[in-house]
Amino acid sequence: MHAAYAATIDPDDPLAALAVGDQPEPTGADPDWVTVQVRASSLNHHDLWSLRGVGLAPDRLPMILGCDAAGVDPDGTEVVIYPVIADPADPRGYSLLSERYPGTLAERVSVPRANLIPKPAGLSFTDAACLPTAWLTAYRMLTSRGRIAEGESVLVQGAGGGVATAAVVLAVAMGKRVYATSRDAAKRERIAALGATAIEPGARLPERVDVVIETVGAATFDHSLKSAAPGARIVVAGATAGHEPKVNLRRVFAMQLEILGSSMGTPADLAELLAFCVERGIRPVVDSVYGFSEVRDAFARLHSGAVFGKVVLDHTR
Repeated sequence: MHAAYAATIDPDDPLAALAVGDQPEPTGADPDWVTVQVRASSLNHHDLWSLRGVGLAPDRLPMILGCDAAGVDPDGTEVVIYPVIADPADPRGYSLLSERYPGTLAERVSVPRANLIPKPAGLSFTDAACLPTAWLTAYRMLTSRGRIAEGESVLVQGAGGGVATAAVVLAVAMGKRVYATSRDAAKRERIAALGATAIEPGARLPERVDVVIETVGAATFDHSLKSAAPGARIVVAGATAGHEPKVNLRRVFAMQLEILGSSMGTPADLAELLAFCVERGIRPVVDSVYGFSEVRDAFARLHSGAVFGKVVLDHTR
């Protein structure tokens, strides 16, 4: 079976650890697992972190990469794969595909049958493959964690990346006032085209917001605190620019702020997200689509830092 996998670990040059070639056919961990024929998958920064050895131990190599995919199950049903697997051995109580069990960047992948969500007819395989990790994370940050229904305004830090860009699109579709930061002027133009007010990092907002979507970390966290309205929720799901910010606790208690961690979502959340996208006519922001034979080029694109939205692999090409 053809697959893209981590053959080794290289903290300094993750692309050097990437291999493309034959890997064993997937076998489920127990009889409740089924094998899905993958039609499309998408890349996440999680894949680059795996190649660096973050969350992937050397004794698990070689490991097929990838969390996200859509395909066809043994019954011929078109499905989207929910990538979270219960894992009592992990301190979190779960692991993602490609951490302990082989991932989705392959011709076929095995997962528990309960992890298969029917793909709506209104979504293509390439669009559906973008949703299970970054878009699901953004959806949960806004809804069950950020309780956006209680507020009218949102700040998204570092738009351009998968989660942050998804949060912009989803919050706009929910009818909220959305502000989004980016250091890149070209990306700010693209953010504005999505319906948000695009600003430079650290710029003063015209209002304090009810929810902050924070995936950047130390570089933006003080701005997130200063931009939050009384009782606001600052929802954190990443720390790409530092994981140990200085926090002004006086502002936290004086403004009665909530700082909430968030990661992924549930299978029910993914089903809601799929239905929401179809109902509102939302489609994921796609940076680029590569044939599976071009997987190395796709990884190089993700690693470049120039992406806006998702990098997708079409397994039929």
